[in-house]
Amino acid sequence: MKNYFNSKYPDVSDLKRKAKCRIPQFAFDYLEGGCNAEIGLQHNLNEIKRVKFNSQLLNPFEKSQLETKIFGQSFRLPFGVAPIGLQGLMWPKAPEILAKAALELNIPFILSTVSSASLESIAEISEGQAWFQLYNPTDDTIRKDLLKRIQAARYPVLVVTVDVPTFGYRHRDIRNGLSMPPKMTINNIRQMLSCPSWLWQTILAGKPEMQTLKPYMPKNLPADQLASFMNKTVMGRVDFEALKPLREQWNGPLVLKGLTHVDDVAAAVELGADGVVISNHGGRQLDIGVAPISVLPEISKKHASNIKIFMDSGLRNGPDIATALASGADLTFLGRPFLYGLGALGEKGAYHLINSLEQQLQQVMTQLRCATSDDLASRLVSAN
Repeated sequence: MKNYFNSKYPDVSDLKRKAKCRIPQFAFDYLEGGCNAEIGLQHNLNEIKRVKFNSQLLNPFEKSQLETKIFGQSFRLPFGVAPIGLQGLMWPKAPEILAKAALELNIPFILSTVSSASLESIAEISEGQAWFQLYNPTDDTIRKDLLKRIQAARYPVLVVTVDVPTFGYRHRDIRNGLSMPPKMTINNIRQMLSCPSWLWQTILAGKPEMQTLKPYMPKNLPADQLASFMNKTVMGRVDFEALKPLREQWNGPLVLKGLTHVDDVAAAVELGADGVVISNHGGRQLDIGVAPISVLPEISKKHASNIKIFMDSGLRNGPDIATALASGADLTFLGRPFLYGLGALGEKGAYHLINSLEQQLQQVMTQLRCATSDDLASRLVSAN
């Protein structure tokens, strides 16, 4: 399984087309959709494609080294699995599958607070290697208990998402009446029945629920009140003052996810954060926001010596990963492509995607004759 590669799906777009046929529309819409007119989704992709490289073919060169070291931990590849909410809705047991694949192929995996697997189960599957993404709870009791559980499970890195002060206005989810578990409307049932593999796997796995948050949710909470519960209880303030208690209570590396402004990164440094993820939540929160790749070079230039800089949003393949690394990222994360992989190929899709991205990135670096990712910046000829 570790070396699995399916030549029928050499590109992420191939996986996406197959996944769309195998995942119910309401679940695929949740994965694929952005907010408002979904301009930000395409903007992320377009801005990455604007960046160009130029090979230096006569330079001395032996081979490319993809290994990277972050917070004292060595990873085989400079990309990982971004935190994705409701993963089990899109493909049954998705967080468990991805955590296992990430461990075996030695790449970072971040578990979302609103994932369909509990933080304890993923800690066990990942053998303590997974990172945890936290939405800062409004309720002090919940925050302290969550941190206690995260520390007891020995998660090495805490990633706090800061770019969800409001829920994104997502047309697709509103039309679909998305909830957890999904509503049993006639339309949704029809969509489920049209995806027999998804349906059978879901029956075996059990209905998807937010397992980590389950202890804090009122029993028999109506589906239409879930968003209100999340907004009032789980997703609290994440400004500078609100983050101070988290920095004080968390002893390990702290990463702030969702920044795009250079001054916010300066504030993260002042706070004592160890890393930032330059991200616009995959275009799901602010449709008219800047693309992370556009601001990454300036942020890296000013702050790379003070803090680790990561990036997600819009990365789809090896050249995209190389572009982010060249623009100043120490590490990159991808979200949607991993769910495309699972939707298309099931468990094998996780391994296929990682191996495919590795091949693509290796080819780009060899073509550019870059021994390490640090050399990529010198090959840039056009950057945002």
